[in-house]
Amino acid sequence: MSGSTIGKLFKVTTWGESHGAAVGAVIDGCPVGLSLNEADIQKFLDRRKPGQNEFTTLRNEDDKVQILSGVFDGVTTGTPISLLVYNKDHHSADYSNIANCYRPGHADYTYDEKYGFRDYRGGGRSSGRETIGRVAAGAIAIKILEQLGISFCAYTRSIGEHVIDYDNFDKTEIYKNDLYMPDKTCAEICSAYLKDIISDSDSIGSSVECIISGMPTGVGEPVFDKLDALLAKAVMSIGAVKAVEIGDGVSVTTKRGSDNNDNFIINNDKVEKETNHSGGILGGISDGSDIILRASFKPTPSIYKEQKTITNNKEETTLSIKGRHDPIIAPRAVVVVESMCAITILDLILQNATSTVDKIKKIYS
Repeated sequence: MSGSTIGKLFKVTTWGESHGAAVGAVIDGCPVGLSLNEADIQKFLDRRKPGQNEFTTLRNEDDKVQILSGVFDGVTTGTPISLLVYNKDHHSADYSNIANCYRPGHADYTYDEKYGFRDYRGGGRSSGRETIGRVAAGAIAIKILEQLGISFCAYTRSIGEHVIDYDNFDKTEIYKNDLYMPDKTCAEICSAYLKDIISDSDSIGSSVECIISGMPTGVGEPVFDKLDALLAKAVMSIGAVKAVEIGDGVSVTTKRGSDNNDNFIINNDKVEKETNHSGGILGGISDGSDIILRASFKPTPSIYKEQKTITNNKEETTLSIKGRHDPIIAPRAVVVVESMCAITILDLILQNATSTVDKIKKIYS
């Protein structure tokens, strides 16, 4: 199975299965001299770990990270950083009823068709626990980017038909409610709404928005490695993401050019835009404005409701999925979206350091 690595200079490889002994990541290309310890990474993993509240799976994992290599005396050495998180509370027996049939909405059928084999215990590599490696690597990327003045603000934007009111936007509210929403009123409405979804043995779709501030201009490689193209690829690679939007996204299809274009102005000798419909990216290159990205997540496919499916012998049957599953994906995925954006941006910034002769001369002269 290929495709477990992302990045050119800041390379991240995730490994492990949902019900295996452990999961983790290897980061190759982290610069020497970054102050780093396990607590720096743990605070990010704690945002995605299960069992946080009534709206997350009851799987009881502490998700404690161990740094196995690449750090000495609290500083990165430039060698590959290997990170490990043990799986401790996997109930493989919960999946015995799906060993010979395919869960609707899951990767079971396609994995079997491609490989003729699958790890049915929680989905193996297609499980949400694979994102632990992404978040651990993202924590390191974010710590580097913070030193460049680049910051991230990610949150749950919508749950079902309920969307945050930007007039009520409060960044400090994000970590005060179980749903990671910046709108207290919307969070309260969605909490009651989710309880109804859970009582109906069902799940619901949701979305995450990420705002990236402090971006320098000129980041992104034109043509195939555009900044927005690579961000979309990185975020679309997260399980359950079905759409990615940059800036105004799909709403641009209803606008005129005169409405959608961002007019340039000079403010205190600095180039700025009057609006930011482009979401901070023009021609695949950052324009210095905030990057605005949204990811749409499908409903969690594992539900208790009885569904129609087939066995691996192509016989029709019905299935009610047991086990411990999130009724909604977005709240625990907020930090995953943030991490994938950070990994992508750091990799492109490192590439950008050699994009002109002047930049090379600044480094070596």
